[in-house]
Amino acid sequence: MGRLQGRGAIVTGAGSGIGRATSKLFAAEGASVLCFDKTDGVNETVDAIKKAGGKAIAMQADASSEADVSKAVDTAVKEFGKLDAIYANAGISGGGDPPFFELTADHWRKILDVNLIGVFLAIKHASRVMVPNKKGSIICTASVAGIRSGAGPGPYSASKAGVINLVTTAANFLYGTGVRVNAICPGIIETGMTKPIFDRARERGTDSKIGQLNPLKRYGHPEEIAGAALFLASDDASYVNGHALPVDGGLSSSLPVTGRS
Repeated sequence: MGRLQGRGAIVTGAGSGIGRATSKLFAAEGASVLCFDKTDGVNETVDAIKKAGGKAIAMQADASSEADVSKAVDTAVKEFGKLDAIYANAGISGGGDPPFFELTADHWRKILDVNLIGVFLAIKHASRVMVPNKKGSIICTASVAGIRSGAGPGPYSASKAGVINLVTTAANFLYGTGVRVNAICPGIIETGMTKPIFDRARERGTDSKIGQLNPLKRYGHPEEIAGAALFLASDDASYVNGHALPVDGGLSSSLPVTGRS
């Protein structure tokens, strides 16, 4: 406990799922957390943190808005005295969109605005306050869908591939500053975003098969991604930079198979 003691952090997409689990874990490890989300769920996250004795404030805003992201960074510095870590986790899947060749440019823009441009904005504005302090950790949610095909819709997958490249590029643009930039590539995790997948599987009685293609033969939980985010935010990862870390039960370690002899 206490790996983030006395530090200031921002978590976007903090209203549910991975963002909520990460916000709670960061606070439990001693950080003061600005929980950022478009939904009312962000207030529930903050209430849970405060009830557990942690420090957090809520900001209901849009991760794809430069004004909102800039304000979040300035608010964190004002309230906490500094910003040590930001987890740019907010994202949308595009699930329910038309088939690939029926997609429009507007479908693509909607996904890219949040999943890729929103991450860029977090890097841009967090780094402007971290660089003068010569340290800081920027963490971004990518996906195994950004590594290869088959794990998500086309625009979503492309946006997450963009996040992986953005992380490596930004880490080098921040050469010599002491600010680290890394990504987490979750596999199949039970969250609000993946709820339709889990609901359909449970209706069919096939939920035990979710995650069967990875070597652990199971799906993941938000807390398991939060643990990876904590590692990257902490001094334990002080020499980890420009890296995209798969947290996927081993799914991305091989081409998909149904079993091995």
